[in-house]
Amino acid sequence: MLQQSVTTKGTVVDAKGEPLIGVSILEKGTTNGTITDFDGNFTLQTAKGATLEISYIGYKTLSLPVKADFGKITMTEDTEVLDEVVVTALGIKRSQKALSYNVQEVKGDAVTAVKDANFMNSLAGKVAGVQISSGATGAGGATRVVMRGMKSLTKDNNALYVIDGVPMFNTGSSGGEGQFGEMGGSDAVADLNPDDIASISMMTGPSAAALYGSAAANGVVLVTTKKGQTERTSVTVSNSTTFSKAYIMPEMQNRYGTSTGLFSWGGLTDRRYDPSDFFNTGTNIINSIALSTGNAKNQTYLSASTTNSDGILPNNSYNRYNFTARNTTNFLNDKLTLDLGAQYIVQNNTNMVSQGQYYNPLPALYLFPRGDNFDEIRLYERYNTNYGYMEQYWPYGDGGMSLQNPYWIQNRIRRTSEKKRYMLNASLKWKVTDWFNITGRVNLDNSDYRNREEKSASTLTTFCGVSGGLKDAMRQERSLYADVLGTIDKTFGDFRLNANFGGSIYHTSMNELSIAGDLIIPNFFQMNNINFSSNYKPEPSGYTDEIQSIFASAELSWKNQLYLTLTGRNDWDSKLAFSNQSSFFYPSVGLSAVLSEMMSLPEWLTYAKVRGSYTVVASSFDRFLTNPGYEYNGQTHNWENPTVFPMDNMKPEKTKSWEVGLNLKFWENRFSLDATYYRSNTLNQTFKVDIPSSSGYNKAIVQAGNVQNQGLELALGFHDEWAGFGWSSNATFTLNRNKVKRLASGSINPVTGEEIQMDEMYVGWLGKENVAPRVILTEGGSMTDIYVYNQLTRDNNGNIEVDQNGNISMTTSSTPTKVGDLDADFNLGWTNHFTYKGIDLGVVLTARVGGLAYSATQGILDYYGVSESSAIARDNGGVPVNNGTVEAQKYYQTIGTGEGGYGRYYLYSATNVRLQELSLNYTLPKKWFKNVANVTLGVVGRNLWMIYCKAPFDPELSASTSSNYYMNVDYFMQPSLRNVGFNVKVQF
Repeated sequence: MLQQSVTTKGTVVDAKGEPLIGVSILEKGTTNGTITDFDGNFTLQTAKGATLEISYIGYKTLSLPVKADFGKITMTEDTEVLDEVVVTALGIKRSQKALSYNVQEVKGDAVTAVKDANFMNSLAGKVAGVQISSGATGAGGATRVVMRGMKSLTKDNNALYVIDGVPMFNTGSSGGEGQFGEMGGSDAVADLNPDDIASISMMTGPSAAALYGSAAANGVVLVTTKKGQTERTSVTVSNSTTFSKAYIMPEMQNRYGTSTGLFSWGGLTDRRYDPSDFFNTGTNIINSIALSTGNAKNQTYLSASTTNSDGILPNNSYNRYNFTARNTTNFLNDKLTLDLGAQYIVQNNTNMVSQGQYYNPLPALYLFPRGDNFDEIRLYERYNTNYGYMEQYWPYGDGGMSLQNPYWIQNRIRRTSEKKRYMLNASLKWKVTDWFNITGRVNLDNSDYRNREEKSASTLTTFCGVSGGLKDAMRQERSLYADVLGTIDKTFGDFRLNANFGGSIYHTSMNELSIAGDLIIPNFFQMNNINFSSNYKPEPSGYTDEIQSIFASAELSWKNQLYLTLTGRNDWDSKLAFSNQSSFFYPSVGLSAVLSEMMSLPEWLTYAKVRGSYTVVASSFDRFLTNPGYEYNGQTHNWENPTVFPMDNMKPEKTKSWEVGLNLKFWENRFSLDATYYRSNTLNQTFKVDIPSSSGYNKAIVQAGNVQNQGLELALGFHDEWAGFGWSSNATFTLNRNKVKRLASGSINPVTGEEIQMDEMYVGWLGKENVAPRVILTEGGSMTDIYVYNQLTRDNNGNIEVDQNGNISMTTSSTPTKVGDLDADFNLGWTNHFTYKGIDLGVVLTARVGGLAYSATQGILDYYGVSESSAIARDNGGVPVNNGTVEAQKYYQTIGTGEGGYGRYYLYSATNVRLQELSLNYTLPKKWFKNVANVTLGVVGRNLWMIYCKAPFDPELSASTSSNYYMNVDYFMQPSLRNVGFNVKVQF
């Protein structure tokens, strides 16, 4: 017999009588449901005698028997919403008010509003205490994420990524430093499908992530992925299409023509050349489909997505294909919960260009002589009848900068990477009693790469033989993580104990076999065509690491007002092998007090919490230091003796950190303020010092040093609604001060027994040696202090010396002069969302204030006479010097060189303010689609408007995402992108 159905209707409003948008209305016990339209009204068919369950975030859920016309249904705010639950270390869920450290949670919508091939780029400016710098390789490139400043002098300072409680083996090609740095590429975290992300917890301090052990000192990005929904089935289909144009480029001239060779110091010319014409319009198309279904016993989530990107450079692409499945099942009277997941990812990219001279089309493109015809260069190859193959056409030589035809580089020097990755995970949770459960988890993450470089015949012989060259590399990455976690949640009168304890094993390995050499038969790119008689280079490499750990945490609360948290972890790290210390232990302690529940506060102050924590996190030194083996020389094909003296008395690098914070909510939760002050000191840094060659070695290891970071994180939020109009806003402020408290001074050389004098440490040049600025660490300075050695020669009166022929000169000093540092003074972010009747306008503004940036590109452009500044100087009859002028060519060929500009004259403020994101979405009324689909259409943009920037490039781009010092540097770096596009999302 069919059950009788009835039609019911009503309007859902808040306490002020204003309609609530997006309320969930379900017929209890079924999957039938609807979402109110933009007026807050609903009409639906339901069974006679059924009960409706009405819910809305931040409000108490209502259960009401069905009637024909409800009229207005008023929902009341749920005061318990203040006790939000967030995901913390090891995937443990904890009450927000219990946390003694700063954890900022970002919902998945923040990374899908304006999609990027690497979802981390979508978080820029949205989280306090985090500096996110996009890689300069374009779509899918690696991203630099630093939390609370750089802590280690020698290690990668990037944050740890954790997916559903499991650390990710985040490897990839991050780019290199200087003129000859390696090309950039993608990284493992960029493989994730942003539509699979439910939320992201940003654990900026080591206290938040202490249970993760050695990598936690740099903070953690904890990603929680989606599960199937309960009592609801939905299918979501979405498309994001964006178009990219080169945005921030050096200003170049095209009115003064060729003088000699590559130089453009000639007279005025009618020929017009614009390097930006070389760039294409890039595209990034992301398609996604997801199925979510389930009931109280079983939930399933399936998704598939494609990401296809073409860069602004010719023949540059990035493609990724994601397939995800997850199933969660409860059985044995809900005593056991089995969670199974699998991901399969196929990714490939071609010609990802970051910066530098090698395999970069930009140097030749930017320096092309302005009086010559670039159309001749477009035909980049010509048939050579003598050799019988197409030969590169580039009549200008390499110019001492490895210059080649830009089109040849992108079409005939082909650099590809193919990757296949699968991730399998399983967890089984046993609810032993109401207050005790045990969870076991295992995660397998394997990747296989094939990276190739094919260099066609007539490529510059710096890179290969006359017949061409090939490099073919096969790489395997393996990661296995497993843990067992016991959880106790027990109440004793006014006290509640929440404790976790367990152990884990984390096994990672990498093996790579690479062979490179010249070809015998021209342009036949096979390994058996490599000339193994000379100039070939086999490069096998690899390692295996394992960390075994035990850990525990205990949270004791009193009346849900006062919380004391203790944690401890002990690691047995394989890198400690052959050292005197087999393991290391690190604890943390935290205290949180909810003042608004402990005492009477003013009516306008809804919620107040103070918190504080202290933690110690240790991390091992680099592998093989305690037992160095023979070193293979790829050029000579011989094994060589190790150069580093083996050390057994070594300690792990240790970070000690404390923080205090305040969380406030005002005026019925309309305003919120989260403030954190922190300080960390990283000790036992690893240094290499010189020792006598008579010892049989060149270097010895010394552990000393102390790097301090202290700073302030602020987040100010606002949310309210009036007559259907809603406004939510979040502003972030990040300030960090980095100081090198000590290097290795006062330590004892382990071989000679002498006291070490090291009050400074020369780290690296930001370009050409003795031309670019140099990063030098000094005790009392910061990790990014930059120094210069050169300045224009001056007379006794301080005037620039100009000889009788109008020439000026450069003076080099043996003592460097400090000119500033690369770090920002502070960073700002301001995110806004405005909603009205289905319309959602999102605006994100970001600002970086302070620090210096260096442009080697500008110095080279000036030297060759192709910069706009050199043309303006010629227009004005020279460059003002003292009380007269100096010829433009003489001036710019003194402060600039063919390999970069002298640092003192090519440093710029890195301060910049920009419109980071803009999105306008409209959710069409559901009744237009007979209440069967939610359809959202939108237009989006990223990096739309650089409101303020004095540097000739985008200082937020990073050519190297892993370097500790090579930042804010432009050496023919690929320009930043302005992105505009649209979104379509349909949910059934």
